Amino acid sequence: MKLKDNMQRYRELCFGKEELPKAVLEGIAKENLWNLWVPKLYGGLELSLTGGLKTLRHLAQVDGSLGWTVTLCSGANFFIGNLPRETANAIFNDPKEPVCFGGSGGVFGTAERKGDGYIINGIWKYATGAPYLTHFTLSAKIQEEGKDVLNEEGLPVVRCFVLDGKDVKVIKDWNTMGLKATATHSFEVSSKWVDEKYSFFYNQWYHSQNIFKIPFGVFADLTLWVNYVGMAAHYIEEAEMVLRRNEILEKLKEALSRSDEKIGGWAKRTEDNINLEDGFPEDWIREVHSEASASVKTISECIMEVYPLLGIRGCSNGHQLNQVFKDYFTATQHHIFSTKVV
Repeated sequence: MKLKDNMQRYRELCFGKEELPKAVLEGIAKENLWNLWVPKLYGGLELSLTGGLKTLRHLAQVDGSLGWTVTLCSGANFFIGNLPRETANAIFNDPKEPVCFGGSGGVFGTAERKGDGYIINGIWKYATGAPYLTHFTLSAKIQEEGKDVLNEEGLPVVRCFVLDGKDVKVIKDWNTMGLKATATHSFEVSSKWVDEKYSFFYNQWYHSQNIFKIPFGVFADLTLWVNYVGMAAHYIEEAEMVLRRNEILEKLKEALSRSDEKIGGWAKRTEDNINLEDGFPEDWIREVHSEASASVKTISECIMEVYPLLGIRGCSNGHQLNQVFKDYFTATQHHIFSTKVV
């Protein structure tokens, strides 16, 4: 049973759940969706940016938690591009179970230099898909003899790490109104030594696939943007059953149509710029973020205009309308899109 061929069945499986059901996780693994961006050399699908964005949008329209979890976890598997080939081989080739990365970009812990590795300590928040992860990614300040190591600008040096799931303690504290099945819990690492080969920097690449040449900020903006559009498209589906035709609903449809067009345009331009010298100047990256943020703001305003017209069904816990509403507005609190657009 493929996700694209049985949308309603997967939607029913996910509805109201605290975690993604086993059948859904098996479907994700069977279709290799954790590995959308992973090179074929390591068993991945190696999709283009355009192809991957279409997949993520569809999944978000099936169910918000499903789309968000696959987006964030496949986005973490994207870090295979930052790992030396020896490390990537050790993790991704012939695994005992489908590899699923996830974690936190926040610098909530420390990494004390010890021999050929580091001793990790800290508690990190918001690891999407925590119960499903085989590996956790985290960012930590590098220390030596208990003191922060500073760079040339006098700022703490931060390094990223990949840890085996068995070395991490999940703290079940995800308690939001929506995206419940993403199970975005915190996690703790206590005095765990990690070999340096399992560490990386965001801007250092070891693999040549085009997807890894895209600035991570642009990649993150576009992959999250399609989730908002997908969830809003699901909201329209459910709202049409209540409102039939309505001018305000048409306004939301037009906003999504414009967003789809903009996402497609930015994705194509991104792919066209990959091999150009200075293909991604800072002002270009800021423009992508600004347009994505403005688009999400417009979609949010349109949904809020529709909401009062839906009656009690729109706020009933047992109705899809309510779940999509809560999923969407929980997703908008992601730090990338919750900051004010100037």
